[in-house]
Parts: sequence; structure tokens; C-alpha cells
Amino acid sequence: MTEHEKSSAVVEETRETVDTTSQPETTKKAAEKKNGSNKTSLALSAIAIAIALAAGVGLYGLVKQQSTNQTATSDALVNQLTALQKAQETQKAELESVIKQQATALAEANSKQEELTKQLGEVQQKVATISGTDAKTWLLSQADFLVKLAGRKLWSDQDVTTAATLLKSADASLADMNDPSLITARRAITADIASLSAVSQVDYDGIILKVNQLSNQIDNLQLADNNDDDSPMDSDGTELSSSLSEWRVNLQKSWQNFMDSFITIRRRDETAVPLLAPNQDIYLRENIRSRLLVAAQAVPRHQEETYKQALDNVSTWVRAYYNTDDETTTAFLEDIDKLSQQNITMNVPDKLESQPILEKLMQTRVRNLLAQPGVPAEQAGVAPAVVPAPAPVPAPENTPQGE
Repeated sequence: MTEHEKSSAVVEETRETVDTTSQPETTKKAAEKKNGSNKTSLALSAIAIAIALAAGVGLYGLVKQQSTNQTATSDALVNQLTALQKAQETQKAELESVIKQQATALAEANSKQEELTKQLGEVQQKVATISGTDAKTWLLSQADFLVKLAGRKLWSDQDVTTAATLLKSADASLADMNDPSLITARRAITADIASLSAVSQVDYDGIILKVNQLSNQIDNLQLADNNDDDSPMDSDGTELSSSLSEWRVNLQKSWQNFMDSFITIRRRDETAVPLLAPNQDIYLRENIRSRLLVAAQAVPRHQEETYKQALDNVSTWVRAYYNTDDETTTAFLEDIDKLSQQNITMNVPDKLESQPILEKLMQTRVRNLLAQPGVPAEQAGVAPAVVPAPAPVPAPENTPQGE
């Protein structure tokens, strides 16, 4: 055996020895380690159980709280659902009422529409009847209108010229008809024109211009001098003496003068002229102008009484307050007197002979034709006008009802 082999054998023996001695110690440590592991497992198990119990309790409380909340929420939802159902029922009743009212209104509208359609058809038939006649009907209506308008101008405005012109136009319309049966109406119109030609016309514009001219001449009138004193208070020629010894005589004269002037009696054969206060002449002139303006405004209105009363007032005031000896005042008064004698109304005819005749012709030829029931279009000779039927009114749609 070599040295190498000897050394290998020694090493193996040493290992076996070491293994033999270390095995009990290892077993002991393993046992201790196993005991520690068991204790740790027990502790962890206890902790896990405790955590599981705590989690279970918390979970139970959470589930109970959630259950309570869900119950409250469910009750609130039930209440809201009940309120919504009641509101829906109310809206449903209101909507049914509105639909019923609309249906009633629709029925009334349809009834009125049918009535209007019927009336429209009657009017169309009458228009077709009138259109089927010739233009003589329109000429007759025009003549009747012109005669009535002439009467209005004659009696309201007393405009004879315009009334005669309108009557001539009416006669021309009847002449265009070329109808011998209208000779009576034309003869009456000719008589009316002749009667209007005989009326003496009044120059209203000339009267108004003359009144305005007199109004502008008021400032040229001269006021009367009313300062004529028949017997002044100191007109007595008795003089007082300057001597003191004649005081009795002076006293007697003074007393006599006082008594003579205290009560004065004068004889006046004419009407006393009223006196004007200072600056009152301005108001007097304006009053005269206002009365002349009233007279001028009464002319186109044919108010003869107002016209004459205003001129009489002007004449009275001028004679009372102005100098009648002055030439300007005299000419002014002469013009006022001439205007007062001027009539501002005309003796126009009370009626027109042609008016009732044309009225009768209109009644027999036009109005009776319109009053007749509708004539078929075939008889009138005119095709009836086609009028589109009105569009039907749509019925209200049913609103979907909530469940």
C-alpha cells in the first residue's frame, strides 16, 4: 500500500467519525426547528381565525346597512312611481278633455265651412247670372249712382255746378245704353238740369274774400273822441275876492259853486256812448276781427243766421266806438251793410225728378236679379268659375298614453 492510499484511507475514516458525531446534534436541531414551526403555524392560524371573524362581523354589518339603504331606496322609488302614475292619470284626463274640445271645435268648423261653401256657391251663381247679361246693367247702376251723388252735392254743399255736371254724366250713361224704354228717365234728368240752370248762384268765394278784406281794414279805423264835457266843474266865472273883509261873500260864492257842481243835471237827446279804458281799443279791434272770422266761416256752412248776427255785432261796435264822420269808417260800414243784405243760401230744388225713376229701374232690373235664387250656369250662358275646395282640417293625433 502506497502512501497515497494510506492518506486516502485516513481521510475517509475521519469523515465517518465526523459524520457519526454530528448526526445527533442535527437531529436535535431538527426537532427544535419543527416545534418552532408548529408554534408559528398555531399563531398564524389564530390570527387568521381572528381576521376571519372580524371580516365576517364587518361583512354582516355592511350587508345589513346595504339592506337598510336598499329598503329605503325601494320605498322612495315606490312613492315616486305612485306620484308619477297619479300625474300621468291627471295628464291623461286633461289630454282627453282637450282632444274632446278640439273634436267639437273641428265639427263646428266643418259645419261653418260647409255653410260658407254653400253661400259661396250661391254668390258664384249670382255673379254668373249678372255676368251673363250685357253691360247695360252696369251703365244703369252708374247713372243711378251719379244722380244720387248730384243730390248730395246739391243739398249738402249747395254746389249747383257740380250737381248739374253729374246729371249730365248720368244722362250720357243712359244714352250709351241705347234703350228706348229709358226715355222717361232721360227726360226727367233733362228737367232736373234745366231747373238747376235757373237757380241764381251765390259767389261764396267773393263774400269770403270781402269779409277778409274788411278784417284787414280794422286798424285803419279812427276811434271816436268822447272827451266832450258839456259843463266842467270849474266853468263858473264867479271869481273870489282877495280881500279879507269880503270873506262872507267869498264863502257864499264857494258854497254856491260847490252845490252847483255836486249835483249836475244834463239833457241828452242821444244815446250815451260808452267810454273805452286805456289800451282797450286793442281788445275792441280783436273782437271785431273775431266776429268777422265767424261770419266768414258761416258762409261755406250756409249758416245765414250766424252770418248776419256776426255782421250786426261788427256794425254796432264800429258805430259805437269809432268816428262815423271819417270817410274810412263810413266806407267800412257801407260794406258791412251790403254784406248783411247778401244771402248766403240758394233756393235749390227740394228733390230731383230723376232720382225715384232711376231707383225704380234699379229695383226692377238689378236688385231683383240679385235677389233671385241662383240660376244655373247653363241658363246664364257662362261657365261657372271653378273654386278649389278648401283643404280638410287634419284631425288631432292621438297622443301615446303612458303605461
